[in-house]
Amino acid sequence: MGLEEEIEDIEQEIAETPYNKSTEAHIGRLKAKLAEKKEKLEAQQSGSGGGPGYAVEKHGDATVALVGFPSVGKSTLINAMTNADSEVGEYEFTTLNVNPGMLQYRGANIQMLDVPGLIEGAASGRGGGQEVLSVVRTADLVVFVLSVFEIDQYERLYEELYANKVRLDAEPPRVSVRKKHKDGISVNASVDLDLDRDTIKNVLREHGYVNADVTIGDQVDIDQLIDGIQDNREYLPSIVTVNKADLIEPEYKETVDENLRAHDIDPEEAIFISAHEERGLDVLKERIYDELGLMRIYMDKPGRGVDRDEPLMLFEGDTVGDACEKLGGRFEERFRFARVTGPSAQHDEQQVGRDHELADEDVLRILVDR
Repeated sequence: MGLEEEIEDIEQEIAETPYNKSTEAHIGRLKAKLAEKKEKLEAQQSGSGGGPGYAVEKHGDATVALVGFPSVGKSTLINAMTNADSEVGEYEFTTLNVNPGMLQYRGANIQMLDVPGLIEGAASGRGGGQEVLSVVRTADLVVFVLSVFEIDQYERLYEELYANKVRLDAEPPRVSVRKKHKDGISVNASVDLDLDRDTIKNVLREHGYVNADVTIGDQVDIDQLIDGIQDNREYLPSIVTVNKADLIEPEYKETVDENLRAHDIDPEEAIFISAHEERGLDVLKERIYDELGLMRIYMDKPGRGVDRDEPLMLFEGDTVGDACEKLGGRFEERFRFARVTGPSAQHDEQQVGRDHELADEDVLRILVDR
């Protein structure tokens, strides 16, 4: 029996086993075994060539992946928002390669990737899906592009991303595993866990651990525990945009809202657009910028003053050290100290070190050794 058949058998057994406290340990072992089999299958497919892939070099200050099924209007949307020139047609699979475009907004250069339309089974390799999904994993933000008439596409897209180790709008579970030489597996938790400790140990054993200290800092279910153990998931924010809104009658909007709620999407949070008519794009640009958490840092350049036309773009939480790293060269290697004026400073021209956390619209002057 091949790996694919083994995976199907395990998935079927999980689906047919009712979840309760008495079956928790068994399901935990099955899910751990399933995760290991999928990792092995993925490694085999990668080692056998697995197609050319989609190597897209990252440019700009951040990267956004437009995710949607074929013919939802991604190419039209990216052409309307950026300098891309993506082929557009009224048939499926028009976009054959990842097509990047650059959105310039509020001083930021945001790379937008129009990836080929996803189809069901993409995570298992159908239609070159794994290569497409690997591009999504490198993005800073996922934008779902749904047709106003096919909101149910969201669930299928979400599942494909989940199957390819993309976790949306979630924080990584606080799970750490440290191997040791003896004394078996010990579980240490800072919360009162719902999972039985024997279940946790069984999951660890399925992943090859015999002696280990496991530390858990959050309430986790079996899937989150496995995510934490494997530690190879990508955690990305996402937003939902609903395209072709110009084609619906006003009374149909209530039906669309109901469909969104059925998939746990707040209609007030979804962005209704018409890529063809270029409606709603300003709202979408603003939302993308906000979700990326970008900051504008104005550099105070010796002899030239403060440059407010081309800010240094960083992410919320970044420090002076991150600014030096992005600037590179002498700023990173010969840094002495910096002076900051703005929201993050206690006073104008505050002297700070590398660890100082910057804020949007700070003015930064870096002093270096000569």
